[in-house]
Amino acid sequence: GAGHLGSPRSGRVGFGAQPRLSDKPVTCRELTDFIADYLSGETPPDSRREFERHLEICPNCVTYLRGYEETVRLGRLAFDDEEATVPDTVPDELVEAVLSARSKSNAG
Repeated sequence: GAGHLGSPRSGRVGFGAQPRLSDKPVTCRELTDFIADYLSGETPPDSRREFERHLEICPNCVTYLRGYEETVRLGRLAFDDEEATVPDTVPDELVEAVLSARSKSNAG
């Protein structure tokens, strides 16, 4: 409902999973804890407005948000080339760990 920022997948308690019991503005910590939900559109309108009010007064969080968005964009670009090969300098253990994590996330 209104006043919630978390999503069912977040498993977090506090600002996102429960109604806010305070009229205090969103803190920088709260913004960074729930930024993925905010960017994916999983936050209710009231919570989005709280985030946006914080961004209006906090240039550091605006910078953080832009950096986060750029990191996500670049991360997606890394997987654009299906034919790309892993450089020889990457340890086999790292490749195996990434593939294992990826298969686990695709399975769940």
